[in-house]
Amino acid sequence: MSLSVSELVWPYLPSLSVGAILGFCAGFAVKRIGRMTVLLVGLLFLALQILAWQGLLTVNWGRVQALAEPWVQRGGREFGAWVLGIVQTNLPFGGGFVAAFLVGLRAR
Repeated sequence: MSLSVSELVWPYLPSLSVGAILGFCAGFAVKRIGRMTVLLVGLLFLALQILAWQGLLTVNWGRVQALAEPWVQRGGREFGAWVLGIVQTNLPFGGGFVAAFLVGLRAR
């Protein structure tokens, strides 16, 4: 008795489709929020530089880096663990989620 491809895929289709839909939405949202965050950080940096150029403000960039570095490192580790947890927990859902998340990041 041989099974067709559709019979093999059918039980996993709900998990794959829900994971793909949620992954695309998450990727698209991360992209939009990321763009807004980059814009705001850039404008803040520009404002600080203008104030420093005018002599109104002195910024200790070494201290800023020392404060921001642990947050950036922790965020990278936690995001990686989050994605790995999704993929390991429920492979069809996680596979669809991660693939569609990447597509959502690339969507216009």
